[in-house]
Amino acid sequence: MNPNLQTPTQAVRPAAVAGTFYPGDAPTLLAELGEMLAHTPEQLPVPGFPKALIVPHAGFIYSGPVAAQAYDLLRPARGIVTRVILLGPCHRVAVNGLALPGVQAFDTPLGRVPIDQAAVAAVRGMPQVVEFSATHAQEHSLEVQLPFLQSVLGRFSLAPFVVGAASPEQVAQVLERLWGGRETLIVISSDLSHYHDYDAARAMDGETVRAILDFDTGLDHQQACGATPINGMLVAAQRHGLRPALLDCRNSGDTAGGRGRVVGYAAFRFAGEEPQAFGAAHGRLLLARARDAIDAKLGGAPAVATPPVAGAQSSRRPVPPAASLSAQFAEPGNAWLREQHASFVTLKLDGELRGCVGSLEPHRPLLEDVTHNALAAAFGDQRFPPLTPAEFERIRVEVSILSVPKLITFADHADLIGQIRPGIDGLILEYGEGNAARRGTFLPQVWEQLPQPEDFLRNLKQKAGLPAETPTSRCRIKRYSVLKWRESDVG
Repeated sequence: MNPNLQTPTQAVRPAAVAGTFYPGDAPTLLAELGEMLAHTPEQLPVPGFPKALIVPHAGFIYSGPVAAQAYDLLRPARGIVTRVILLGPCHRVAVNGLALPGVQAFDTPLGRVPIDQAAVAAVRGMPQVVEFSATHAQEHSLEVQLPFLQSVLGRFSLAPFVVGAASPEQVAQVLERLWGGRETLIVISSDLSHYHDYDAARAMDGETVRAILDFDTGLDHQQACGATPINGMLVAAQRHGLRPALLDCRNSGDTAGGRGRVVGYAAFRFAGEEPQAFGAAHGRLLLARARDAIDAKLGGAPAVATPPVAGAQSSRRPVPPAASLSAQFAEPGNAWLREQHASFVTLKLDGELRGCVGSLEPHRPLLEDVTHNALAAAFGDQRFPPLTPAEFERIRVEVSILSVPKLITFADHADLIGQIRPGIDGLILEYGEGNAARRGTFLPQVWEQLPQPEDFLRNLKQKAGLPAETPTSRCRIKRYSVLKWRESDVG
């Protein structure tokens, strides 16, 4: 047993930089996190999420918008990732090796994050792992990541390491011991260059980015304060067939500071391959589940299609809906069904709308979301009476998966109209707060009936319960895209 690693003696490591590096009260912190995540680039949903991230760790006003681009990719992982391995450099108290904090939990304004005691036990015998609470006590590089992780993942356990003097191989050995499966996420916390002028920093950081993308494990601390854990991550990633991809690279001169002395920030994701798009095979499974859910509610005996999304053909088989749900979760290649994505289910009767209900934000596993929305579209859409068995024979189902809505920043009404993409954008309009708040959305499919942006926006205001002449400047507008499948299209 490593004599430097003992049973935790202190219960909790309190937040040390709340109120300085990030807001110290939960409502303000959640609002700031929400704004940063809402301003990341909009992208169509894909199956899967990163195994590992590199993210910066300055105050949120400086590096938060860069870090948010990496954390936004973890939204589908909520409820799947239950353990985070977090590594960052020591800025205040030096240490040899990789230091655990010797506590049972970390606190933030958003709540308590338990230490993963199984992970601690797994590395207990490794000579490069020590327990050193002093290096954790005021260290910000790990702490500033926790609110982001709490926001996107919800509940998880934590294995936090402050990394001091260690070789890339020693870091990689610890990562290998804790690698796990889809339940385990690895986060490396690092800024890039420090206190150069803007142009010099951009040049230096560009070289550092290229080095990371090329698996150069010789990074030094002038290039990145977290060079040691980054180098170890690169060793481990190459062994596991993961490749890094750059998400964003900026510096404090781009975000919230002057350009005389800047700090560089970059965000990377690590995955086994480029994300594959949702396709027809995914759509067939979701359409089958939506139809089966409605059929079961009507008292039918559905024939559930469960083609492995990996591509092989399979036959239809009669399965009760509850058993079908479990079976579809368990199918090889169908892990994406457990990921959180927002969906809409639309029903058409002889070509006319017969029900449409959905979710605008991901908040439960996709298969559950589609099932719930299918039943709500058939039996809970207040615009229509409940669907009957006779009508069901003539119903055609459409399922849409939504991208995460992103705020549109606009100067005035004309600017907004110029930014809207007819035929592509779904829009969410929000107005007011509290009990007076109004909200409405149009899916991109509505462009078929309202092809002009002015008409689209005017009708959206009315759907939200607002007069058509309500000033656009007083509204918050978000956009999203959809991937949709119709039974008539995918068979």
